[in-house]
Amino acid sequence: MNKKLLIIGFVWPEPKSSAAGTRMMQLIAFFKSQSYQITFASACAKSDNAVDLVALDIAPVAIELNESSFDTFVATYDPDIVLYDRFMTEEQFGWRVSQSCPNALTILDTEDLHFLRRARQKAFKQNALVSQKALYNDTAKREIASIYRCDLSLIISSAEMELLITTFKIDESVLLYLPYLIDTISEENITRLPKFENRHHFISIGNFLHEPNFDALKYLKDTLWDGIRKQLPNAQLHNYGAYASQKVNQLHNEKEGFLIKGFAEDVNEVMRNAKVLLAPIRFGAGLKGKLFDAMQNGTPFVSTSIGVEGIFDYSNVDFVSDDPESFIKHAVTLYQNSSIWTAQRHFGLEILKTRFSKSEFETLFLKRLEILRENLEEHRQTNFIGQLLQHHTLQSTKYMSKWIEAKNSK
Repeated sequence: MNKKLLIIGFVWPEPKSSAAGTRMMQLIAFFKSQSYQITFASACAKSDNAVDLVALDIAPVAIELNESSFDTFVATYDPDIVLYDRFMTEEQFGWRVSQSCPNALTILDTEDLHFLRRARQKAFKQNALVSQKALYNDTAKREIASIYRCDLSLIISSAEMELLITTFKIDESVLLYLPYLIDTISEENITRLPKFENRHHFISIGNFLHEPNFDALKYLKDTLWDGIRKQLPNAQLHNYGAYASQKVNQLHNEKEGFLIKGFAEDVNEVMRNAKVLLAPIRFGAGLKGKLFDAMQNGTPFVSTSIGVEGIFDYSNVDFVSDDPESFIKHAVTLYQNSSIWTAQRHFGLEILKTRFSKSEFETLFLKRLEILRENLEEHRQTNFIGQLLQHHTLQSTKYMSKWIEAKNSK
């Protein structure tokens, strides 16, 4: 049987630029392993960093917003599964898929909970705590409505899974905890990773267009680096990331050892040669791909409570801190103390092995897909809120899209 998957991307996958791109490529690899024919469609312009989908035997299709041509395209392709990359794509195209391919299983990959990230960012700028009231924002209403309209939503963080179930009372039948899918690292490859004495300097990394990453960079420059540098005058901080703007490049200062390196062609190479990763993330959501890159390459890190959220319980570890002085202390200690450095490296590798096993989570994902495919009608009947939100009288995005389409055709 020729199984067909349609992925509707918010952007074209850029695994070298962002954690979201890496996540998408992990999902693509899973569906390819299950012999799915894959078409990737997006209304976004391609950048030079976009992966070559054709080389992976994936058909790339450019689609347009607010155009009925998509209806013809999706009906002709007739996918078994439609995967939405973030809730915004489901808002734009979900109702069209529902009309043209009502029997297609629909999956939302949330990437992270956008409403949580925005609530935290707003609270951070106001120097306030995130209240429960702040979580019930307009983005939450849109995002959770999208979760209900889909047959299954993939949640990348255990903390976000708990939030949806406990605070928003969403039934687990429409959710699946599916974090980053990490291959088991063999003992042979672990022994090949550079040791403490063969590594040099600090590193930070992250797509500079992502506001939590730019804030972390500024925080490093304005608050943390001077304190680290005073104790380690020969150390440098190599800052990598895609899409470095002028305001990013202006932070480059060779005298201070604060170096803007720009795009990293091979994240594994730069990560495994660094001694310590600094990731002072002060707001955000989801899982932080940079920490996974560090753990996979045996690179210890210092981060914040938000940075490590959903990865491990940070209450009893000494390399997680939201306080500048403590953060600086942890960074200097890791950089100087080989035994503490080695212990954290082992800790990171163990976390990957025990909490993010690719084979374990792919098995769970496959099982859930099989159950949904066999019982889709019954599953949808039990998800009454989803049916309600599919009802035409509540779909403002649908009629706004139709209005824009009619306006553009004049």
